[in-house]
Amino acid sequence: MRTDAWTQAVRNQLALGRLLPLGGREDGAWITEQAAVRALGRAAAEIPGVRLGTLRIGPVPLESVSEPAVPAPASALPPGPLRIEAAFTASLGQPLPEAADQLRSALLHAAAERLGLATATADLRISDLHEGPDEGPKTEVTSRAATRDMRPAPEGPAARASHPVAGKGSGQGPVGGIADVAAGVPGVARLTAVLGSRPVRLYDQVDPPGRHVEIHFAVAPGHHPLHVARAVRKAVAAAAAGDTTGPVTVAVLITET
Repeated sequence: MRTDAWTQAVRNQLALGRLLPLGGREDGAWITEQAAVRALGRAAAEIPGVRLGTLRIGPVPLESVSEPAVPAPASALPPGPLRIEAAFTASLGQPLPEAADQLRSALLHAAAERLGLATATADLRISDLHEGPDEGPKTEVTSRAATRDMRPAPEGPAARASHPVAGKGSGQGPVGGIADVAAGVPGVARLTAVLGSRPVRLYDQVDPPGRHVEIHFAVAPGHHPLHVARAVRKAVAAAAAGDTTGPVTVAVLITET
């Protein structure tokens, strides 16, 4: 039973895909590729005659990246330009260059304006043609995550010289208090635990002394993920400062939008 549970946990984590940086290096925010793909899929669904297939979001090869201002979640990509790769089918009655241009524009706009991703380019591939502007139901876009894509981000000094603080949930020590604060920020639908058993993780940092907080949550519909992430970081930093004499850093991971 334990082996089955471990296997399922690994599958769930791989299904999340890459952990993509939101905003810039100072924002301390990431979003799962799965959540971003679903959001982009909703944008693509608004284009008549186009059906989006597989979609991946990852770093642009050979482009420089930045060291995040706070310790990143495990396997998170460092801040830097991102590339969208997508396959789609189009209607026979629509010129293919026009369909591709509309899809590319919709994906890039949604990535930047609806999510806050620093997306630089979108590479599209047409996989099939279909009759009519919109024949049959559109299938949900999928993200093909692979083990090789879950590359750990380099650990900073604070992450290497830290250990977890006890506490498991609401009302139990500093973890419970921070969880309540984060859950109360407008735009937070709920705290999530997709990368383990705890949506809130606290680490006491040894050198330099201080505290690091990592929070995983889902964003409520109609709210901008990056704006919510910034609000959560601000609220949590203020709440966590009361339990330590050193500086507080906060990283957030958005798992659903």
